[in-house]
Amino acid sequence: MLYFSEIAGKKVYTEDKIIIGKLEDLIFLISDNPIVSKIVIRNNTGQKLIIAVDYLQKINNSLTIEKEFLSTYLEENELFLVKNLLDKQIIDLKGNKIVRVNDVALNEDREKLSIAGVDIGILGLMRRIRIFGGDNFYKLIRLFNIKITSQFLSWSDIQPLELIRGQVRLKKKEEKLEKVRPEDLADYLEKTNVINARKFLKILETEKAAEVISNLNINYQTSLFKSFRAEKAAKFLSFIDPDEAVDVILTLSKKRQEEIIKLLDPETKTKILHLLELSKNPIGSMITSEFLVVSAEDSARQTISQIRSKTIDFSALDYIYVVNKAGELVGVFSLHILFMQDLDTPVYKFMTQNVIVVHFTTPKEIVIKKMLKYKLYALPVIDEQKHIEGVITLDDLDLYNRL
Repeated sequence: MLYFSEIAGKKVYTEDKIIIGKLEDLIFLISDNPIVSKIVIRNNTGQKLIIAVDYLQKINNSLTIEKEFLSTYLEENELFLVKNLLDKQIIDLKGNKIVRVNDVALNEDREKLSIAGVDIGILGLMRRIRIFGGDNFYKLIRLFNIKITSQFLSWSDIQPLELIRGQVRLKKKEEKLEKVRPEDLADYLEKTNVINARKFLKILETEKAAEVISNLNINYQTSLFKSFRAEKAAKFLSFIDPDEAVDVILTLSKKRQEEIIKLLDPETKTKILHLLELSKNPIGSMITSEFLVVSAEDSARQTISQIRSKTIDFSALDYIYVVNKAGELVGVFSLHILFMQDLDTPVYKFMTQNVIVVHFTTPKEIVIKKMLKYKLYALPVIDEQKHIEGVITLDDLDLYNRL
């Protein structure tokens, strides 16, 4: 079996020993038997060449192709191995979990290359980054009697949601997905687009799909519900906790709210309307402006420097919030997490992306329930553009006197 990491970056020559460049990627056909159809070469001038695998003569310490080769292009039913598979998260239907692709295994059969599966273990990662270089790595682990094996996942056991350009195709029975934890599926979906997520949710039973949706961050939930038909939105909301459902509804336009609410079952509708009535008591007067925002690209060192210079007059600092270049809230982390990091580690590598948020219109009762449910001392208050406007704490809500 051949691994992609073993041939990536190798020099590519013509049969008459003229160097073309280095192997950068492979292109494969989207099918149950994903045959490698083309190779991607980066030449010395930085130009990318796509060459049909039919021109490939042999693979050893370098790759050799026919001297009369012709360049081609990516076709509709093809994908790049590096761009679309390597380092991506995939659903392991056999193991009922989300895993990461560290390397790709290739079959050399009847003069054809095909993708046999993926390596999801530490050995695949070490092989890939060539931490010790070539055979030296294997000699070293044998010397110290260290047993590390590849964690191999066959192509037939994976569901590559991102690979198929919006088309969800299952390799196993759909019931397998029902065993994957909703939190894991939600984390996975947040890394894809809404169109893919919608198609994926159609595969699940409504109740399981609703569980997945309730684990998405509020911004992603809002995007989904804006794209759903009113009937479908109402159906999903009937399976979601009313406290969380009303927070989603409050992010939608008044017209959209009315369309969905009238389609809810009587019991859910009564609860939702009650909570919406409570939302008329705004929390705006309770929020504090004592919060710190940093950029996702800032390092731990830069963050600590900002804490020292910007929070001198703060009464407390529980969490640090992270924004992107557009000023949108994209992450959060605690002081404890910050001080556990190497000083040069960028914030985006250790922040929590699934931020629990509230809005100016969120009822106080829901704010309290969210704090208790997620065991948080403070929550960020965001506007319609996902910009953080302030923070509301347990002290602001006078929660201790309520208990």
